[in-house]
Amino acid sequence: MALYSSHAGKPRVKTIRNSIIFIALLLFALATIFPIYFMVISSFADPVEAGAVNYSILPSKFTFASFKYFFDYSEYSYRWILNSLIVATTVMVSNVIFASMAGYAFSKLRFKGRGVLFAVLLVSMMIPYQVTQVPLYILVVNVFNLQNTYSALIMPGIVTVYNIFLAKQFMSSIPNEIMESAKIEGCSQFTIYWRIILPLSKTVLAVMAILTFMDSWNTFFWPLLVTNTMDMQTIQVGLKNFRFANTTFIAPMMAGATISALPMFILFFSLQKYFLEGVTVGAVKG
Repeated sequence: MALYSSHAGKPRVKTIRNSIIFIALLLFALATIFPIYFMVISSFADPVEAGAVNYSILPSKFTFASFKYFFDYSEYSYRWILNSLIVATTVMVSNVIFASMAGYAFSKLRFKGRGVLFAVLLVSMMIPYQVTQVPLYILVVNVFNLQNTYSALIMPGIVTVYNIFLAKQFMSSIPNEIMESAKIEGCSQFTIYWRIILPLSKTVLAVMAILTFMDSWNTFFWPLLVTNTMDMQTIQVGLKNFRFANTTFIAPMMAGATISALPMFILFFSLQKYFLEGVTVGAVKG
């Protein structure tokens, strides 16, 4: 506990302690920010520098030519962004709707097997994502024949167990007396869910929407598996087209990565408070 003590009467010890903490945090911040810095700086490099074997941290000149090269490289560059937007938005909306419904059912409704079913869902969270890829691919591509479609990109993420867990934990904290009062007034279960529970759960719904959109937008492996034409690729998969056998177009690729990261930057800096609330919202006692 000495690290966090006030060290009253020992200004030198306190100064050394604060300096060590400051330096450690500064080094950690620099290590975290450097990849983002390198991505942004490299995106302003000349496309000619992209194929160079040796490239510096600072480009020889700043230009928007790499951004233009990114959009001119393929006729589907805009389509990649549109595909990512369609998939991420659809997955986000479906998760908010279905996860909130499931969370309401698990937290406020009493039905046989509720505890067992919820336990099974929690156990499924412990299974690594990579383990389910092969059976999921066989199911979507070979059984349902949905390869290279929006359905293949969206269906696996329609609702996640984590969002159900998040909604259930938050809704469990809403007093049951509110529901009892609504039932006395003649409200149905759907009316209680729609008119009472959802308005009181705006915080957790916002957290679910933000985290789900970010996760879906940044997904690379699954869209890579189920798409085989450039017109159905998402922005994350489309960036791999700038890598060839003998060289990689670093600057145009970084320009595309910067563009794909813009929605994440906007979400984070405009909705920081929801990110901070999302850290503890699942810890509400149910």
